[in-house]
Amino acid sequence: MSILSGKKVLLGITGGIAAYKSAYLVRQFIKAGASVKVVMTESAKDFVTPLTLSTLSKNPVYSSFTNDEEGSEVWNNHVDLGLWADVMVIAPATANTLSKMASGASDNFLLATYLSAKCPVYFAPAMDLDMYKHPSTKNTFDTLQSFGNVIIPAGHGELASGLVGEGRMAEPEEIVSFIEKDVISKLPLKGKRVLITAGPTYEAIDPVRFIGNHSSGKMGYALAKEAANLGAEVFLISGPTHLDLKHSHVKLVRVTSSEEMYNATHQVFNQVDIAILSAAVADYRPSEVASEKIKKKTAALQINLEPTKDILASLGEVKTKQFLVGFALETNNELENAQKKLKIKNLDAIVLNSLNDVGAGFGKSTNKVTFIDKKLNSIPFSLKSKTEVAIDIFNEILRRFHG
Repeated sequence: MSILSGKKVLLGITGGIAAYKSAYLVRQFIKAGASVKVVMTESAKDFVTPLTLSTLSKNPVYSSFTNDEEGSEVWNNHVDLGLWADVMVIAPATANTLSKMASGASDNFLLATYLSAKCPVYFAPAMDLDMYKHPSTKNTFDTLQSFGNVIIPAGHGELASGLVGEGRMAEPEEIVSFIEKDVISKLPLKGKRVLITAGPTYEAIDPVRFIGNHSSGKMGYALAKEAANLGAEVFLISGPTHLDLKHSHVKLVRVTSSEEMYNATHQVFNQVDIAILSAAVADYRPSEVASEKIKKKTAALQINLEPTKDILASLGEVKTKQFLVGFALETNNELENAQKKLKIKNLDAIVLNSLNDVGAGFGKSTNKVTFIDKKLNSIPFSLKSKTEVAIDIFNEILRRFHG
């Protein structure tokens, strides 16, 4: 999964011959999992049609402030479009458009949208060699970068004039790759490693039966995805669940029992900067596991249980630099029990949720949590989707993590 997956990309296309590549660029963004909307200048239509771009992006293409729909003028809101985007990319960016961007001119819809954008803006110059090397062009590049815009350097190659040199727009694959790398480089967990446990554990009774719980793993998987989106390399150790997470920054390790989860977490714990143990690990397991299926009898069946290893406490004992976060699912004396667990297990923070809260707990798509740090500061959150809860949790961790 690309870091651009789920992002909203606004592609601006100007009137240069390289505009023919914009169709491929739209496809590359879509392939990366982004939603794409296209704004083009009138002159760009000479090189690629709005119909092509609309078909590929599955969105209307914008080029003017109004649309004439069945005789009635409909206004296109450039402000809303600029605010919609997570990323704006102008490719190809001609010398003419770049000069206007630098001066603040706003004589077409694309420029008005650019001036309204609050997101990061990337531009991929495309022009002939002498234009690219001209001092005024360099001044334009410097001015735009001083505004916070990011240049995607032009490549070296054969140009439309027949000359060979700099000025050729970067290829669509190169543009997407450049933006992915740039986005990742600016993320708060770039270069950090995060360990997350998720889901239940199954403790075998015999070859077909087990002791387990109702954990779906949704919270842990949401945390893993958010950590990856923040730039971290993630080790996701998951108990049995139907969930899957394909992300280039996530290594998914599947386990079944608490013993397997214990071994897997200890194997990577010394490599990570942050560890969040959200898995619902069984507290007990059968002391003996039958080698064959236990036959049903009329008499009562007794199973002797023994405690499993406390994974969270064991990590608290050996942690050095790691920021260690536990989860506490409580049914009574919630805050008191969570604070006690935080201290006893040497945690940096604990996430409390209660089965008494409607919409929280196992198997739900929502959760209601309280984040408690080592100073016993409690930050309660309202009922939210587990994706939003994951964002809240990492926001609190980042305020306290100084790795």
